[in-house]
Amino acid sequence: MAARGFPYTDLKDFLAALERAGELRRVSVPVDPTLEISEVVTRTVRAGGPALLFERPTRGEMPVAINLFGTEKRMAMALGVESLDEIGDRIGALVKPELPVGWSGIREGLGKVMQLKSVPPRKVKTAPCQQVVYRGDDVDLNRLPGLQVWPGDGGIFHNYGLTHTKHPETGKRNLGLYRLQQHSRNTLGMHWQIHKDSTAHHAVAERLGQRLPVAVAIGCDPVVSYAASAPLPGDIDEYLFAGFLRGERVEMVDCLTVPLQVPAHAQIVLEGYLEPGERLPEGPFGDHTGFYTPVEPFPVLHIEAMTMQRNPVYHSIVTSKPPQEDHGLGKATERIFQPLLKLLIPDIVDYDLPAAGVFHNCAIVSIRKRYPKHAQKVMNAIWGAHLMSLTKLIVIVDEDCDVHDYNEVAFRAFGNVDYARDLLLTEGPVDHLDHSSYQQFWGGKAGVDATRKLPAEGYTRGWPEEMTMSPEVASLVDKRWKEYGI
Repeated sequence: MAARGFPYTDLKDFLAALERAGELRRVSVPVDPTLEISEVVTRTVRAGGPALLFERPTRGEMPVAINLFGTEKRMAMALGVESLDEIGDRIGALVKPELPVGWSGIREGLGKVMQLKSVPPRKVKTAPCQQVVYRGDDVDLNRLPGLQVWPGDGGIFHNYGLTHTKHPETGKRNLGLYRLQQHSRNTLGMHWQIHKDSTAHHAVAERLGQRLPVAVAIGCDPVVSYAASAPLPGDIDEYLFAGFLRGERVEMVDCLTVPLQVPAHAQIVLEGYLEPGERLPEGPFGDHTGFYTPVEPFPVLHIEAMTMQRNPVYHSIVTSKPPQEDHGLGKATERIFQPLLKLLIPDIVDYDLPAAGVFHNCAIVSIRKRYPKHAQKVMNAIWGAHLMSLTKLIVIVDEDCDVHDYNEVAFRAFGNVDYARDLLLTEGPVDHLDHSSYQQFWGGKAGVDATRKLPAEGYTRGWPEEMTMSPEVASLVDKRWKEYGI
């Protein structure tokens, strides 16, 4: 069931919905965007607390909205559902390979086609995000209350800027979420990582000796903000995906100075370009890994125009070792993309990406085991599946294990494994931010087969029966529980 008022028009509309639901707290006293906001947010997240609106940051000209997605409840509200699995179910229904049977099947098939056809973005001529316009020397990033999150950070960062680029040859759009370091009043460091599509766009532009136009939208509606973080294949338009999630087309407007389109209802838009060959040191930055990422050379965005709504709200996020706000985003991705992963690897029953593994260090996967070394087959399939290729540790369990119950998973992984036989070691790509690999971008990976072993796998002792209480006794105790006075 959709949340009341969904889809939200813009960020302010979502904040109002959070406030009505008791999920938002306003902080009316002055708070410093340098470190102080970060510490307040981190304590709030770890206490399971609300979204926050800092109304009087001591730097910048607008309030700061943060921790919007810090719980599964708020993430579900953001996407207009009671449970994140509802979206996965919708996607699962769309990707079912069965042909329609009879008139009802044809109607269902037509309904799916119309559902997809109705959600591409819609261009508008005027937009709230262009109510206020600054150009040239009037551009000043200090109007924005960008955060310094950790003491060792290289300066002010804008952590929820939705970055728009186009492939210089094909015109294919990409929307990505990258941190942006403020170098000056009108330049930003573009920290787009080696595996990202925008990096490929930039490489083509440099090969052609061309500037790459870029537009950054800050403070979009929550569905668009989520879509920017989703690990979509390169041929899937993020705004088509956002329209599918919203059930309504996203309104887009032409930028004023670059040949790109941005969400019409964004709070703030930065328009500019990258010069071919130009790099500046970017970092250090305290990232979601819990460690500072080192200084590296990254492209520089020169901002020619800054547009915004009247009385805008600035959106950001705090990064740190888990738990942190990105738990909600990662859990949404896990649930939403489950049907697509299962379509690619039908052996999978369910999977879980633990927040402590920052969503790419570990995957727990349950399978319906059917043949020898089935678990190892699934491990290799996962390492070949788009950005799941970055997963460092895969734990495979039987289908009767709840992958979201970490105690049960640990019981299987600790007790069901002969590490001389059931451990698969390999090498492959790892996340750009991974600090543990001895070489950047690639390193060692492990797969743990914690399933019951078969005689055909060389296990000849006869797998023991796990202890469970008889259903009759369990039912009896349920009925008499109050009598025991415990």
